[in-house]
Amino acid sequence: MPLSIKVVAFDCDGVLFDSRAANTAFYNQIMTHLGLPPLTDRQSAYAHMHTVDEAIAYLVPDETSRSAAQAYRRRMTYLPFITLMEMDAELVPLLTRLHPHYRTAIATNRTDTMAKVLDHHNLGLFFDLVVTALDVAHPKPHPEQLLTVQRHFAIEPRQLLYVGDSQVDEAAAAAAGVCFVAYRNPRLRADHHVNGMLELAALLGLN
Repeated sequence: MPLSIKVVAFDCDGVLFDSRAANTAFYNQIMTHLGLPPLTDRQSAYAHMHTVDEAIAYLVPDETSRSAAQAYRRRMTYLPFITLMEMDAELVPLLTRLHPHYRTAIATNRTDTMAKVLDHHNLGLFFDLVVTALDVAHPKPHPEQLLTVQRHFAIEPRQLLYVGDSQVDEAAAAAAGVCFVAYRNPRLRADHHVNGMLELAALLGLN
């Protein structure tokens, strides 16, 4: 691991949390409301990686139905789905050890649900910066979120380490020129691959 790393940033879904069940349940509730069938595995995978607007556009191609889907999801509460999110058991120990040595951030394609997730799981104090799709003009795979992190901390690209689990994360990291760690996904092109938070701690010299 380069000694120059100053900031460690994380994707949310698939890294901080196993949230596939929560996301699938969220979109299935919308589909049920519209009288549409539940998500296929392919649809679930797409929705898991993209913003809510992108996911609804993909899942509901009919414009009228899409408008109804957006109106309905704005009335929904996300709290029942937050309870389905499984936080990595090694996450809090890692974050506790990280903070004396590194600044921390989140870069996620979540929108208005991210604050609720952090609050529900008492994680807000562990992160110095949170950048969601609402904070940028272009969500991942565009690099704007990671460029925003760099500007905020006044660091060079290779002083930022980004931990992600998807092709969207891989593309954003490559475009931003940052150090990319693939989390539990050996298919991604990355500077490093880890299978858990303890491996990430070792990579960062925290053992």
